[in-house]
Amino acid sequence: MIWYGIIISGILNFLTKFLSLSYFDTSKMSPKVKQILSYVPSAVFPAIIFPGIFIDINGSLDLENNPKILASVIAVIIGVFSKNILATIFGGLTAYWFLIFI
Repeated sequence: MIWYGIIISGILNFLTKFLSLSYFDTSKMSPKVKQILSYVPSAVFPAIIFPGIFIDINGSLDLENNPKILASVIAVIIGVFSKNILATIFGGLTAYWFLIFI
């Protein structure tokens, strides 16, 4: 039963993204709408990332002794200076692993 839910959710997720990208004509949009919609991925990204950093396994806010916060700050600094997504990802992962294992 769980697998049916996972498969149906995956199909619905794919269809909503595919249909919105394949049949959406951006030439009919005004420049203001294009500008506003260009910020949507950056607005959704923090909603995905921040709970993984600040919320612990019990669902409560974890600000003390949290190595993910320091690792994400290091990743942001690497990203700002390098402007390279792979350097940011690997730098953040390396910092996180260093903090939790050493």
